Amino acid sequence: MVRTRFAPSPTGYMHIGNLRTALYAYLTARRHQGVFILRIEDTDQGRNIPEAVAAIYKGLQLAGLDYDEGPDKDGGYGPYIQSERLPIYQEHAQRLLEMGAAFRCFCRKEDQPEGDDAPTRRDPCRLLTPAQVEEKMTAGESFVIRQRIPDGGSTTFRDHVYGEITVENAQLDDQVLLKSDGFPTYNFANVVDDHLMAISHVMRGQEYLSSTPKYNLLYRNFGWEVPEYVHLPLIVKEDGTKFSKRLGDPSFEDLVKMGYLPEAIVNYIALLGWSPGNDQEFFTLAELEKVFSIDRINKSSAAFSFDKLTWLNGEHIRALSLEAFHELALAYYPPELADYDTLKISELLQVRTEKLTEIPEMVTFFAAVPDYDVELYIHDKSKSDLATSLAVLKGVLPLLAEIKTFNNDNLFLMLKQFGKENGFKTGTVMWPIRTALSGVPATPGGATALAEILGREETLRRVAAGIAKLEAAV
Repeated sequence: MVRTRFAPSPTGYMHIGNLRTALYAYLTARRHQGVFILRIEDTDQGRNIPEAVAAIYKGLQLAGLDYDEGPDKDGGYGPYIQSERLPIYQEHAQRLLEMGAAFRCFCRKEDQPEGDDAPTRRDPCRLLTPAQVEEKMTAGESFVIRQRIPDGGSTTFRDHVYGEITVENAQLDDQVLLKSDGFPTYNFANVVDDHLMAISHVMRGQEYLSSTPKYNLLYRNFGWEVPEYVHLPLIVKEDGTKFSKRLGDPSFEDLVKMGYLPEAIVNYIALLGWSPGNDQEFFTLAELEKVFSIDRINKSSAAFSFDKLTWLNGEHIRALSLEAFHELALAYYPPELADYDTLKISELLQVRTEKLTEIPEMVTFFAAVPDYDVELYIHDKSKSDLATSLAVLKGVLPLLAEIKTFNNDNLFLMLKQFGKENGFKTGTVMWPIRTALSGVPATPGGATALAEILGREETLRRVAAGIAKLEAAV
């Protein structure tokens, strides 16, 4: 059975790389009717941030990535928490000591050798005799447990993305497995847990490629089967620099706050390093579950483009039902819009919105017309100038007051007929009306759609105000 895991450390918020790792692991499990688990790797107690755990849960929930198993909590599954599993790691570290694959190191941090040349990678404590180790332990000296890397030979592994990789063991350091406080390091705990949890596919960023040989040596020491590795390419900005929360780039939650739909972000993140093999770019999560394959992950770095994300977000907005979009849009409407039919406003906005955060600026004029410049009535494409605008507004004002049914369709037919009878093109009629009603150069709907929402009384008031502004200028 395919079993994958998302194993974040609670040291910050859900960054884009983390989200992609979780997504690819989730999709791999779903594609093969497998199991996707969540494991919180919180063994680095000094770096843990309490609110980061909540951010992980919230991020997965927003993305729609449900995990399948774990300790039962509150009637459902909870994540595996490494800090609750310390005896397991300590037991396995002891097994490595007994077989000679690990050793106790009593060196202080400042005494550790530095440098990149091979000889400095071997910890001096690996040469201590059993009697010397016993003496130091009896004296109460603090120690860590380190992995004993073989002096010679090499370690080879195969990665689904990067192919076969061989590393000389002499280039590997005697990494710490268990710290002096009894907590395991990330490198040790994830190997033990991946085996005990029967993880079939280990998915993580390419930065872990260099550590993988050390993991494989541990698998070999224990006599365990090595999982399949899928190392993911870097996500970079369009200038080629690394996309990083530490460098000020937005996290998943930040993008949601910026007006992007979670489902659009997930869709876009899926395409950062993976291709479906055709030109399709719009995917729902359910569609991704059916087509995602690790065989189509690219080893080249993936460039994050806000323009592409924004376009894709607009496509997802338009794919929503009007009711679903309206529910989202309501959170961005000012209180002054309560007197209007906001569902009709949402209908106008949905086809023009690319980010939800654009909505407040697009609807401000409904609450009050801004103090606009009279030059706004001049529009070459509509063949509209100050004189024609004034003539149009004066001519339509009594018609707007008298029309029996004040709705979009009737208003459009009436204004079109007015233009025909007075020698104006339809655009020449509509432009000054829309300008008077909104006071802005671009609106989410045409003149008659805006008039229907504003209602007869407010429309007449705004048209009259436009006439007064034009008369003062002409």
